[in-house]
Amino acid sequence: MTKIPHILLAAGTSKRMGQPKQLLKWADKLLIQHQVETILSTTDKLYVALGAYAERIAPQLEQYDIELFRFDGWDKGMGNSLAFAVQQLLKVHSSVEGVLISLIDQPLVKGTHFQKMRAVFESGKKQIIASESDSAWVGVPVLYDAYYLDQIQSLNGEEGAKVILKKYRKYVYTIPAGKTLVDMDTPEAYQKLYKAFSPQ
Repeated sequence: MTKIPHILLAAGTSKRMGQPKQLLKWADKLLIQHQVETILSTTDKLYVALGAYAERIAPQLEQYDIELFRFDGWDKGMGNSLAFAVQQLLKVHSSVEGVLISLIDQPLVKGTHFQKMRAVFESGKKQIIASESDSAWVGVPVLYDAYYLDQIQSLNGEEGAKVILKKYRKYVYTIPAGKTLVDMDTPEAYQKLYKAFSPQ
């Protein structure tokens, strides 16, 4: 069993998209199914945080060997959703070396990227393994050493774990992610991304 479980954050309402991102088409699957399958190719422990539309999304994931966390306070922001997910994770998986966190709307990130993050991680050194785009943006997916989990459990609001990245910058090691960290917040962005990158 892995000592670095993976959390996929999929609790948001997708307000700007106008429909649940989780249920968007991606090739011959739904976006969330694509994400789950990509992650499961790299780990045996995946926890998916659901919130908005959970009753519609959960049935689409029944075929996978994963655990779902349903967060009723999803509308309070990503920070709250992440804090809840880590709290729930530690109830069922108490002995971890770190946690890898990714987002539902990053379908271009491949399993090989997650594998690279795990490969460079050294437990017990306060490492934060973050992803860096070709425009020098640094953020999720992020692998946090267990040292930071108490702070993550105290997060709130929309900012998520960015505050930890900034506070502990000297411990951050980045993995190049090229153009795979593109935002997918609007129908136009989704269509552009789907046409350009989705497998046919």
